[in-house]
Amino acid sequence: MSDATKGNNDSAGAAIFHYPPGNNPNYPMQSPYPGYPGVVYKYHPTYEYVSIYALPEAVDLIAKSVGSEREDELFYDYLLSVAPPAQRDVISSIRDDERKHFRLFKELYWELTGRDIPPASEVTFKRPDSYCEGISRALFGELAAVERYRKILFGFEFIPYRNILTEIYTDELKHASKWNYLFSLNACHK
Repeated sequence: MSDATKGNNDSAGAAIFHYPPGNNPNYPMQSPYPGYPGVVYKYHPTYEYVSIYALPEAVDLIAKSVGSEREDELFYDYLLSVAPPAQRDVISSIRDDERKHFRLFKELYWELTGRDIPPASEVTFKRPDSYCEGISRALFGELAAVERYRKILFGFEFIPYRNILTEIYTDELKHASKWNYLFSLNACHK
């Protein structure tokens, strides 16, 4: 009997078959993992979703994400200074989450590289022309962060790291909803 046809029995007595990669008749292109070297892609390359290939970019993106922290701090300080008092709690909650993300990213970087993230160069802050422009910039910044953090997530197989990234990017989605709320509340669409 070949490896493809011999099997073990499960607890119900049914045969369990183990096929070597590429020999399963139900999945003829099966490989050890998506993007395995030598895979012929039919629709879209999948190697970018394989952790071992995505990790270097993930580490670089973590450093870049933390590097913009000072600018974000100045930005949130500005928005808090011009926000109506009833809206400051919303912005403060977003800012506090961003501070948490900063600490989590610093920890991840240290655990992955054994080094602290190099300090960012001096930051200049471009003040929005209006509160509404600031809200709009913040909203699209959150959406861009989700895309960046998704790429970081692809670099991790270790479940605790993936969980940390899931917390961060779901916070960013929550922030985008809050910015949308403030955008609507302030009739910024005019």
